[in-house]
Amino acid sequence: MDAKKSLLIYVVEDNKIYNRLVCEYLKKQDYKNVTSFHSGKECVKRVANGESPDIVIQDYHLEDSTGIEVLQNVKKHSKNTEFIFLTANENMDVAINTIKYGAFDYIIKDNFALKKVEIKMGKIAQLLELQKRNRITKQAMIAAVFFLILIVLFSMLHILFNAFGLK
Repeated sequence: MDAKKSLLIYVVEDNKIYNRLVCEYLKKQDYKNVTSFHSGKECVKRVANGESPDIVIQDYHLEDSTGIEVLQNVKKHSKNTEFIFLTANENMDVAINTIKYGAFDYIIKDNFALKKVEIKMGKIAQLLELQKRNRITKQAMIAAVFFLILIVLFSMLHILFNAFGLK
């Protein structure tokens, strides 16, 4: 899938071993553009400096912040970035709040967590592709309407010129 090669993915996990595990798993699944962060502040700083990740995979509890704080700060600069929380926190209220603040999904770390993340990333890639196609279709429709308006205007001018004998 070509989308895998073009997606910019951030992994925000303060546990260095798990961070590396997630990044290596994604790379083995042909995701080519994976950037690792060990703190939420590093991630937010990179986005504030102009990068716009397509997907952020992050833990909820980070040493320097919560996942919701990272989500809110990233969304200020990159509103289309999708978030997948990958966490050991099984608190239902926390899960609901992450979704409420705009997370795409909330996945509990277990033996199948990385496979679940991969499936969700595939859905995000499909969603991004559909959004791109919709933008292109919308632009094409606007251009077609503009062209039709021009044809109608020139036809009306032609009719007016002929009606008044102007050449």
